[in-house]
Amino acid sequence: MSSILKVRTLLFCAIGLFTADANLWAVPNEVKITEIAPGVYFRKAQTAPVFTGCNQGWVIFKDYVLVIDANFPGQAEEVIKLIRAYTDKPIRFVFDTHYHGDHADGNQKYQEIGATVIAHERSQPLFATKGIEGFNRSKDNAQKKAEYGHLKYATPSQYFSHKLVFDDGDQRVELLFNGHAHTAGDAVAWLPKRGILFTGDACVNGAFNYTGDSNTASWIATLGAMEELNVKQVAPGHGELAGKELLANQKRYFVELRSEVRKLIDAGKSLEQIKAQINIPFYLEWAGVEAKTRTENIEHVYGELSASK
Repeated sequence: MSSILKVRTLLFCAIGLFTADANLWAVPNEVKITEIAPGVYFRKAQTAPVFTGCNQGWVIFKDYVLVIDANFPGQAEEVIKLIRAYTDKPIRFVFDTHYHGDHADGNQKYQEIGATVIAHERSQPLFATKGIEGFNRSKDNAQKKAEYGHLKYATPSQYFSHKLVFDDGDQRVELLFNGHAHTAGDAVAWLPKRGILFTGDACVNGAFNYTGDSNTASWIATLGAMEELNVKQVAPGHGELAGKELLANQKRYFVELRSEVRKLIDAGKSLEQIKAQINIPFYLEWAGVEAKTRTENIEHVYGELSASK
């Protein structure tokens, strides 16, 4: 294991809280907090047996803290408490990588403590439509009423166009928009001094891709733009920390998925036949499941390619 991955990791699990030198292989029922650079933290979320939301990060500047992704409301409360265990500096900014509820429904919790929530301008209409619709569905969900019932939906109060920089001479974080990927308003947090890229769901590590808001051709291009950065470590929206190769793996999946779906369309296959026959061996090796199990992704790409044809 490279030295960058031999870091102090806090493991939160059923038996309590303890500190250990641990490897970073995926453990779905475990939450891990890792200091991946001085003052830069990555919180890997639990995904099973209960999905607790997205991965998050935070960066401690000289005078404040910047949080990357708000997560669900309950998880936002947990992260605020965690940050307080590391620093008493105020949480002044929260960056939503996109509008989805597992990344942004906790915005109100941060606004309550005085933080400014930031997102890319192309996500603004998505927050105002799909975002609030999803939030209201959660409020009406009996299992989520305790978490959501008393809350009002909170949208970002600041939007940026292409690039927004936070720099205090020590820490530098660049919020970058590279194009329509997982959603039309995806943006990433790039730490050029550290070589760390927080990608949100523009890049995930495992079988976590949702394509319903995506443009997969553009997504491939945005991943290519990320590959041009001098990335040493990728902090994905879901799944474990990885090196720069994760960007290539994510891009390869969409390239091969589009290629296979196109080949089968051209062979006269129906959508149902395509879902039954598609085979991407690389995906099983990378994500641990067969590509044909990702039916939503297949249906979405089929729709894209059928329309373009």
